[in-house]
Amino acid sequence: MSHAPGPAPGDRVRVVMTKWGGRPHWEFEATVLGADGHGEWLGVAEGTFMARPGASFVAPVDQVVLVPGGAAEDRGFLATFYSLGGAVNIYVDMATPAEWVGAELHAVDLDLDVVQGPSGRAWVDDEDEFADHRVRFGYPDDIVRLAVSTRDRVLAAVEAGHPPYDGTAARWLARLSPTRH
Repeated sequence: MSHAPGPAPGDRVRVVMTKWGGRPHWEFEATVLGADGHGEWLGVAEGTFMARPGASFVAPVDQVVLVPGGAAEDRGFLATFYSLGGAVNIYVDMATPAEWVGAELHAVDLDLDVVQGPSGRAWVDDEDEFADHRVRFGYPDDIVRLAVSTRDRVLAAVEAGHPPYDGTAARWLARLSPTRH
């Protein structure tokens, strides 16, 4: 699959995340908000139902998801930015480069996450899960390199407040729900 632009702004889409080997993971509905130099932005409104095997919840706050653009080696993540009141400010999943299949966005979650809490502190989550899964599920070396290099690059950018981790998401959150932001 080649990376092609997805659906148009205003379109409803489904985000379908799997784990390595096609194991089901999180799925949820979103609305295409638009695109900028960072990639495509999807809106997930407060109250959106999200589910994966063994767990489900309703989004407690509005959030926007950045589907990064650019070369494949620069697209190894999906970044979620939360409106005020969320348990975290930013949650970045290391993943295979996302691809549009019609109105569905598909990516494989590679366990590693970069998280920024409300205090502004950033950390890496699920390193133990990544270490276990890379062996148990046989992650290829190029996938391991992608996940690790992307994690390092994203963590540095979040900690330094470089775009898009500099408040860029606020305008997309406002576009999602202008009356609440």
